[in-house]
Amino acid sequence: MPASPAGRLEVSFASLKGKRQEVVGLVVGQGPEFAGLAEELDQSCDGGLSRAAKTAQFEGKAKSIVDVLAPSGLKEKRVLLIGGGEVAKSSEDDWINCGGAAMGKLLGTKSASASLVVETGAEGELADHDIAAAMALGAFLRSYRFDKYKTKKDDDGDKGSKAKELTTLVIHCAEPKKAEKAYQRLQAIGDGVVLARDLVNEPANELGPEEFAKRAQELEKIGVEVEVLDQKELKKLKMGSLLAVSQGSSRPARVVVMSWNGGKKSEAPVALIGKGVVFDTGGISIKPAAGMEAMKGDMGGAAAVVGAMCAIAGRKAKANVVGLIGCVENMPSGDATRPGDIVKSMSGQTIEVLNTDAEGRLVLADVLWYAQERFKPKMLVDCATLTGAIMIALGKNYAGLFSNDDDLADSILEASKATGEKTWRMPLDKAFHKMIDSKNADVKNLGGRWGGACTAAAFIERFVKDKDTPWAHIDLAGTAMDAERNDINPSWGSGWGVRLLDQLVADKYEG
Repeated sequence: MPASPAGRLEVSFASLKGKRQEVVGLVVGQGPEFAGLAEELDQSCDGGLSRAAKTAQFEGKAKSIVDVLAPSGLKEKRVLLIGGGEVAKSSEDDWINCGGAAMGKLLGTKSASASLVVETGAEGELADHDIAAAMALGAFLRSYRFDKYKTKKDDDGDKGSKAKELTTLVIHCAEPKKAEKAYQRLQAIGDGVVLARDLVNEPANELGPEEFAKRAQELEKIGVEVEVLDQKELKKLKMGSLLAVSQGSSRPARVVVMSWNGGKKSEAPVALIGKGVVFDTGGISIKPAAGMEAMKGDMGGAAAVVGAMCAIAGRKAKANVVGLIGCVENMPSGDATRPGDIVKSMSGQTIEVLNTDAEGRLVLADVLWYAQERFKPKMLVDCATLTGAIMIALGKNYAGLFSNDDDLADSILEASKATGEKTWRMPLDKAFHKMIDSKNADVKNLGGRWGGACTAAAFIERFVKDKDTPWAHIDLAGTAMDAERNDINPSWGSGWGVRLLDQLVADKYEG
């Protein structure tokens, strides 16, 4: 696994009778009815936990929490009653979010370690060891922070000493070995999300195209084959569309090819393609200064692809998957592409560049074409922080989904439902293609004011070589960066898309 932030949460599993930490979270189903260890602890403090629950009107609803301080008769200094909701009906994602909510409260205790007791006793699709593993992933994701550039840490007010940070979580359940095995898969996914968050959060002065490529190369440690195409090779491949974006910057472009060969040798791979604009000024069509700093996250699609490759390789998926990212910086200079310029893409199609701030589609055009030429994949999915228009349409909780194939679209929507990474299908139509027809070239990179996300998707569709190849475009401009915080995401860079892509591969393409 590539480098993660300092203070990474260490998760372990123990039996219900194993030694507990001084801060304990007890998962209680809706009702609530204390049972097993929870009942024992309640009896040890003469019913103090059940009285606290009654006083707080705690009914065990999902993610509801009651904090009981210094319960009399218990060695535990603090006990959190954590609502598990209707246990029998809860999905893995429900438990992941419950684990995140619990971790949010545990982080506030200023303890270095804590225990979480999972003993639901309910009969549902998930056994307690699966629930324990899911809650561990939620806790891991919630514990994320990005403070590597801070030289001064916040203190707890006690003579300037540093506040304790929760770095150790012990999860108690009936079958800890099974929980640990179940968590191995989820930990790989968590590692991928964390990697994507790190990449999006990095400032652009630290993460240029070359640095991004080097970060992707670290995946070789977990068995991913990584190849980096430099400026000379990109020119030789005639990637004129991608290079038109990068030519205004002093930092040369890179295309990174990541291959995971976990399936049959004869089987065509799944291809994931990501837009990796490490910083987007808009080029000559420069953006307003206000908020431009957020454009360090304009590589959120590429981050999702790298994170997904980390997850897929980390859990040793039985599938052949290639991930390709186009890494560029879009800057204004004397060498920059001008509005009105016509460039030639790798496909041979000419593009009239009406607005240099519609640059992501120029990057994807060449990387998408290269992926098809070289790998002849069975399916294509591209991810990009492509348009502000998608946020106008869907807000910041949903990503826009465009696809030429109903079966692929349905599979993505199912993966979306399973992971909670929400997508909404948007239309592809001949009318949008008509809006990007150019009088001076084969296509123009701007379709006008209306339907901006749809005309952008139509542009990318022009570079799907074989129209029978299932292809999907995910516009995650609203979800990859500065998305709404939730139970498992406290970060500006959300790592959105990693779980979705991994779930898609697991559900549809693993043998």
